[in-house]
Amino acid sequence: MLHAEGPLLTLDLTERRATRTPIDGILERYIGGRGVATALAHDRIPFDADPFGPENRAYLATGPLQLSHTSFTGRMSMTALSPLTDGLASTNAGGYLSREFAGAGISTLEITGASDELLIAHVDDDGVEFEPVPDLVGATVPEVSEHIAETRGLGPENCITIGPAGENLVRFACVMTYDSRAFGRGGLGAVLGSKNLKAVTFSGDAHPEIEIPDPPAMDIHREAATSDDRMKRQGTTGGTEFINENFSLPTRYFEAYEFESAAAIGGDAVEEKKYKKEACSQCAYACKLPTRDEETGVETEGPEFETVYAFGSSQGVGDIVDVMRANELCDTLGMDTISAGVTVAAYLKSEDAFGDAELAREVTKRIAYREDDDELADLLAEGVHRAHDELGVENYTVKGMEFAAHDGRVLHGQGLSYAVANRGGDHMYAGMLSPEYAGEIDPEGTLGKSELLVEKENRNAIRDSAIVCAFGSDYMTPERLATLLGRSDDELLEIGAETIERERHFNNQRGKDIADDDLPYDIPDIEEAIQEYYAERGLREDGTIPSERIEPVAVSLGRESGTHDGSPADD
Repeated sequence: MLHAEGPLLTLDLTERRATRTPIDGILERYIGGRGVATALAHDRIPFDADPFGPENRAYLATGPLQLSHTSFTGRMSMTALSPLTDGLASTNAGGYLSREFAGAGISTLEITGASDELLIAHVDDDGVEFEPVPDLVGATVPEVSEHIAETRGLGPENCITIGPAGENLVRFACVMTYDSRAFGRGGLGAVLGSKNLKAVTFSGDAHPEIEIPDPPAMDIHREAATSDDRMKRQGTTGGTEFINENFSLPTRYFEAYEFESAAAIGGDAVEEKKYKKEACSQCAYACKLPTRDEETGVETEGPEFETVYAFGSSQGVGDIVDVMRANELCDTLGMDTISAGVTVAAYLKSEDAFGDAELAREVTKRIAYREDDDELADLLAEGVHRAHDELGVENYTVKGMEFAAHDGRVLHGQGLSYAVANRGGDHMYAGMLSPEYAGEIDPEGTLGKSELLVEKENRNAIRDSAIVCAFGSDYMTPERLATLLGRSDDELLEIGAETIERERHFNNQRGKDIADDDLPYDIPDIEEAIQEYYAERGLREDGTIPSERIEPVAVSLGRESGTHDGSPADD
């Protein structure tokens, strides 16, 4: 089986010590990426850890396909105990980092402890250097990249970085790479901020490119290069008007299902601002969206559909340039555009100020800097789940995570997916939205959809372990992926299921159960559908998984005896 290669590199920021540990068995079993990171996180983060405490650990992992020349493989995965959801969360980002990371000779990075001053860690194939950077306190993401370029001769493709939002423990702060690509959901930027880690750089030549089977590898690459998909011109915004007219584009903080100015912020509007092609590492698909407004000089990458929703329809803003400004602001300050935009939308609702894009940007910036005397910024930096009562608005989150654009009130299978997803209100966890939009299954109703939901969750766990871009699903088919990884499709689905189970078991041990598998709105037969899902997964009726089904995998790494003591009791 093809799997990621290289040891686990642990950075202990308290001791400023780096150690490399072989994890060949874990890599072989879980492939790489999210699968490997979840296995390690489950066994090495205490069940009772504080997300902002030194005992929390963040994992950055590559997969086997990041050593190849194949399209749709320029991504990496990141996992930690989330300060937004209080459970395990994995997120991934594209760009050019994965090949640089592999060049440093490692498969997985583990970050633990906490520094007493702001640091950058420089990782290469010879070792690790810790650089104190007190002058970068409060620096934006581009300012950190500039410092690294000047002092190390490395580009933003060599780095992961947090902005002011991460330093100030904004619960939806993200980790950036290449200045504009985000490990977006779950607040993992705040985890690095709590550890006083401003950035990590990667460089080296430890891993040469490898050959993978052909076919199907070069078929994938050739098809990506020659296809004429609308997404290559408009990214995910290409479906904005279709979704608005036929399903729902949540508008004015979920007050309405349709936005009258959708065309002004949709795919055609974005394409008009696109001024060149852009891709991720080794990918011929080139679906990125470098955009520029000549009149104002605003320049950014995107916005993608989720940002169009979060800073557009959700806030009642119908000008694509305003959405571009917000997108660039979040990239610069290091915040997830979905959670940031929806949180600001909740504030606009509380102030009856929908449509005020200037106010929205002002508040967004205040959130990131979170000044001591700014009570509003301090409140909103906690996210909707923790702020909604004081704002006097509904709590439109699942497990503390703000909803993505795909409306579970209309797409009932997607609503079920939100409810049971270990990560919370995120659209990428299973992606039931795709067959519902396409008419492959009826969007009405929840019963009878759990078998497909479980399969899609399992497949996406493998996708995030390989690691493969979600936008390449028409090219990187299950059959092709199985061929590339050297396992049968059934074996891969079993590995994916085990990753999902480990996430849920970790969250169960933190006291989470059926009460957390909930929605802030009613959809048909949701309680019965959740029980169908539990039965399909082999869970108890309360949504918990028996501990005997979870075998420890990290004992050989020297897990401290009693690491999980003090947490909710294992059953």
